[in-house]
Formats: sequence, structure tokens, C-alpha cells
Amino acid sequence: MTGARTFSSPLQPSFESPLDWHTVRADFPILSRELSGGYPLVYLDSANSSQKPRQVVQAIEEHYLIHNANVARAMHQLGAEATAAYEGGRDKVAAFIGAPNREEIVFTKNASEALNLAAHTLGAALKPGDEVLITEMEHHSNIVPWQLACERTGATLRWFGVTDEGRLDLSNIEELINEHTKVVSLTWVSNALGTINPITDIAAKAHAVGAVVVVDASQAVPQFPVDVSTLGADLLAFTGHKAVGPTGIGVLWGRYDLLAQLPPFLGGGEMIEVVRMTGSTYAPPPARFEAGTPPIAQAVGLGAALDYLAGIGMDKIAAHEQAITAYALEGLKTVPGLTILGPTEAVERGGAISFELDGVHPHDVATVLDTRGIAVRAGHHCARPVHERFGVQSSTRASFYLYTTPEEIDALVDGLGFVRSFFKVA
Repeated sequence: MTGARTFSSPLQPSFESPLDWHTVRADFPILSRELSGGYPLVYLDSANSSQKPRQVVQAIEEHYLIHNANVARAMHQLGAEATAAYEGGRDKVAAFIGAPNREEIVFTKNASEALNLAAHTLGAALKPGDEVLITEMEHHSNIVPWQLACERTGATLRWFGVTDEGRLDLSNIEELINEHTKVVSLTWVSNALGTINPITDIAAKAHAVGAVVVVDASQAVPQFPVDVSTLGADLLAFTGHKAVGPTGIGVLWGRYDLLAQLPPFLGGGEMIEVVRMTGSTYAPPPARFEAGTPPIAQAVGLGAALDYLAGIGMDKIAAHEQAITAYALEGLKTVPGLTILGPTEAVERGGAISFELDGVHPHDVATVLDTRGIAVRAGHHCARPVHERFGVQSSTRASFYLYTTPEEIDALVDGLGFVRSFFKVA
């Protein structure tokens, strides 16, 4: 499945990957679709949501057809099977990210909810004079929850800026991380710029002043090996649907001693210990943060997705991602009038490339590419502040994954030439 492949392009030098991407693609039926106009699907929107292999779809289908029941409530065989499947998903997540304790894995509906959970529960201890530190390149899901927490408590929100090269500006880190800093929350890999941030170094500075470190790993977990036991984070959030898993499930990992100190986020069944009319006591983690019927089939699907990625090997996926991103960066540099937002070399960089094309609105770029079967995203990618930092309202974004091929990158470069011709900017 994972034999290395090479590719020679008429546009660029030879491309090498440790993955046999044609074999990998056979697991994703949607990638063989032919779209209107007779064009094959070229899916370059994986930073938005990844495609799903048949193994994940089959695992979810089997659960619904054979094992479906609610968890932790039913005193019958199906209930026991469903509970075992759901908790098995927790075990697989813990193993995949190197969590020391399976009970450090909290299931949520997505990464946004996981980050809101972190902001709401950590925010309960904030007060005037305290500071929360984020970055200018965050997804809105790691900005707005902290804005709300600071508005509720009177704490102050501060942020790292971004350099012209699309890296975090750490020149004033000693001033930004200080005795008033209570939380540092930042993305590991920018969904807009592709920048990979130095989490471990920043976490060490934060811990030196007693701050809690929260990491948005939504773009990191799908792309390269993750080991939370050595990363330096205290809480880490990601989502299933970007990692070949289903929609409707996210994860918040947290150090167990920290989770045990945090108050509940939502109230309902299973998150309680005892309920009386005069008051309630709460279950220990992770149940404390999983009120109501959880995403059972989604946990099964996420477990299957992580099994799939682990079976290929995250080292190989990371190497393919780095190689295809480098190939794309070189190809895009040949397009006249195209400006890349963020790092222009595939060093400490993930597989999402946002760009502007002179004389053409990003929405028009995406629309015309779509007529040729090429799926990209246009807009601010839920990262408006970093777009404002670069003086633009929006951009076009192409993003890649383990199934992306050099032929697809060539199709993108050729398609952008067609866009320029279509709008007569050539």
C-alpha cells in the first residue's frame, strides 16, 4: 500500500513520495468521480474537510446495522456492544496522539466545541488583570471563545503578531508572556498560511510563568505524528473530519490533573454523579464533559480513521505532505501575478496554500476552477484577522493530503492559467 512512487512532470522536476498514492486513492471512491464537463474531480480542499476511505464508511455502516444502541444506559447486549465500540474509539484516539491516560480523551462535536470547552472552563478562573494570549493567525474558533471569556471576566486578550513571511512574530515574547498570563492558546498549523508554529518552545515560556497552554491541532493531527506526552501542551483540540474521519466528532485532550480541576461545560445525563433538587455533584473526566447521548457512531468512525492513518504510517503521510506542498509551491511560483500568503518554502509548513491572483477575485478563481473539476476554497477561511494583516479581504486556498497527486497540482497550475485567460489578465 505504501510503496514509494516517483513522477516526472512536464512543468516541474521529478517528484518523489514514500506513498503509492494510486493505491491509497483506490480507498477513496469519491476521488474517481467525473464531474460536469467530463473533468475528473481534483479535490484540493482537504484543510476544509478530508475525503473518507471506504474502511471508515464501512465501520460506521456496520455499527448502525449490527451494533446500534445507546451507550452506558442499556442493560442489554446491544448496549454493551455499543459502549465497547464507543470506548474503543477513545482508546484509539489516546494511542494515536500518545496520551498517557485514555480518560484524558474528551469527545466533543468538533474542534470548535473543544476550544469553547477549554475557554469556558479555564475562563471560569479568570479575573481583571489576568491576560490570555493568542495569535493573529488563529481560526475564529480560537479567537472568539477567548474574546467571550475576557468579556465575561474582565481579563485582557493579547496576541502574537505575524511577520511578512507568515511566521509568528516572537520578538516580544518576553513582554507578551508575563506574570499576568494565565492562558496561551495557539494553533499548531495555520489553516490559512500553512505555518507550523514552535509549540514546545512557546509552551516552555508559558509554563515558566504558570500559564496553561491550549493547542488547536486541527491541521496538525491529520498531517504528521503527534505525541502529547512530549509536546508541552496542557489541552489540545482537533476534529475528526479533517483526518479522514466523519463529521460530528471532535476531541479535547487534556492532562488528567487539569481536567479534574475544571468545572463542567454542559449539563445533562452521564456528566453527573448525583442529582438532587438541592444540587448536583459531577462525574470525573471524561464523563464530566460529555453530557447527553454522545457521538457514538462518529467515535467508531474516528477510530477506524485513525487505524487507517496509522496503518499507512504518519511518518510517510508527513513526508508525502511535505513533498506535495513543495511541489505545489514551485508550481504556483510559475503563475504570473500570483502571490502566496505565508511561507513560500516547504519548511515548517503544512499543506494549505492561500494565494491571490492579480486582477481576479478569489471567488471567481474558485468558480472558474470548479468548471474544470478543481475544488479549492475561497474566502477568509475563518481566519479574517490574518487576512487583514496582509491587507486582503480574502484569498483562494488549495490544500493537500495523503491522496493528493502531482498530476493534480499540475492541473491546478494549468487551471490558473485558464483563469487568467478567461478574465483576460494574461
